[in-house]
Amino acid sequence: MIDPTPNESEAMTVGGQQGGEYLESIGKTDLVTLTETEWDRFLDAVVTGYCDHLRALAARDRTRLDGMTPEVPF
Repeated sequence: MIDPTPNESEAMTVGGQQGGEYLESIGKTDLVTLTETEWDRFLDAVVTGYCDHLRALAARDRTRLDGMTPEVPF
């Protein structure tokens, strides 16, 4: 990813942690030893962790931005 935003960088960290947790749960650290199913589950953990965290950050940002918007006076 070129020039990730702060939210994207944070989400990448979380996605990587999720992938690492999956690898720990199956007792493997060398990606080349993963079966096709394990590889799919590893990718799912990384991508899902990234997307879920990015959505959570966006919701937090939206709430903060909405709180800064003044009421329309009419």
